[in-house]
Amino acid sequence: MNKKILLVVDAVSNEKGVSKEVIFNALECAIASATRKHSNNEIEVRTEIDRRTGDYSAFRRWEVVDDENVEIPETQISLTDATKENTEITIGEWIEKPIQSVNFDRIGAQMAKQVIVQKIREAERAQVVEAYKERQGELVSGLVKRTERGNVILDLGSNAEALIPREEMIPRDTVRPGDRLRGYLQAVRSEQRGPQLFLSRTAPELLMKLFLMEVPEIGENFLVIMNAARDPGLRAKLAVKTKDPRIDPVGACVGMRGSRVHAITNELAGEKVDIIVWDENPAKFVMNAMAPAEVVSIIVDEETHSMDVAVREEQLSKAIGRNGQNVRLASDLTGWTLNVMTESEAAEKHQAETNAMQDLFIKELDVDEEIASVLVQEGFSTLEEVAYVPLNEMREIKEFDDELVKKLRTSAKNLLLTRTSEETLKEEVPTEDLRSLAGKWAQVLAKRGIMNVAELADQSVDDLINIEGMNEAQAGQLIMTARAS
Repeated sequence: MNKKILLVVDAVSNEKGVSKEVIFNALECAIASATRKHSNNEIEVRTEIDRRTGDYSAFRRWEVVDDENVEIPETQISLTDATKENTEITIGEWIEKPIQSVNFDRIGAQMAKQVIVQKIREAERAQVVEAYKERQGELVSGLVKRTERGNVILDLGSNAEALIPREEMIPRDTVRPGDRLRGYLQAVRSEQRGPQLFLSRTAPELLMKLFLMEVPEIGENFLVIMNAARDPGLRAKLAVKTKDPRIDPVGACVGMRGSRVHAITNELAGEKVDIIVWDENPAKFVMNAMAPAEVVSIIVDEETHSMDVAVREEQLSKAIGRNGQNVRLASDLTGWTLNVMTESEAAEKHQAETNAMQDLFIKELDVDEEIASVLVQEGFSTLEEVAYVPLNEMREIKEFDDELVKKLRTSAKNLLLTRTSEETLKEEVPTEDLRSLAGKWAQVLAKRGIMNVAELADQSVDDLINIEGMNEAQAGQLIMTARAS
């Protein structure tokens, strides 16, 4: 019988490619489970198989707990009783005694099979996670095993399967069992059931990895992929930077007669790819990214991180693209919010903004239209800029002398200070009930954030006696009155 155990371990280990230790552990669990069942599952059992001879033993176990916490005598023992057998034992450890184990032949075949299969599956799943956890972020290739409600299961070999969720599949992808498919390994999760490896066919990283495979110059670090944006299965944009001025980044990525980019297009169900030259100047980069449309002018708004992109009337549809595809991809690629418009629309918007800024300066700074126009032409758009721009920059304006500069800055600062004071006062207006109860102290309390009677009632005397002019008796009286109301 002992030899039979060793033969089972050898056979299952060789067949499943799982270590013998996993099989031994599974058999120990099976024997322990059968022994517990023989005792109506009322006891705790541990079994041990000798890895060399196949001999096995069973031990009944009791967990050592505090004397007052013995709730299940069949599986627990008090610390006092446990120390009678082992003086060094502590709470949380186990007391064990040998018991008669069930015969290996008497173990229910179905139970043993279930336990062993479960342990083997757990071990196989752990091996898959271990093998792929360092490969997260790489391309993975496998054969289509089956499809389930649009989800695709790939067989990666060595008992490994990967899932491509329906939402991560290219809409125009048509796959059949046996087809070879690539995906970007997005996540590796250790779970008891279900898939553990999750791939994507729509991630921009997939496009970047495919170009890394097809274009040697990228692998040799002559070219660098900066970013990618995709409308999966339809169109994509790839931003590339060259480290060697002798290398044309677009030509290198396209390849001889388009061979390199065509290979990637075929891999991605016909997805067309625009190769964009990256530029450290954001405006220039956006102009490149708007291809195939030609940009006439760009106005950059750093505060909102957006750009107004002007194109000729006949280029507008091309700039926007079908269903906004071109401008959306360009925005994703560059990271800027892009507002595409015609030249005339851009001119009208610019003029409207210019007039609004001029009116602001005329009204707020009490200057004439000529001075306001100069301020706008020099790039001033807010009172804060007029008040706090370096003095030398304003003195460099030809139309302004020192006296005018001083007047403009002083007026802007005074106006900003007045606004701040008004906002502060508005924020510190006490409620009517607090004004009625506290009288002259209401505004002082409001400045400390005490805006109503309920908040005053929550205060202590120590919170109020440091108010200038208020003594302990006054503070106590105010608080007691508030609590009584």
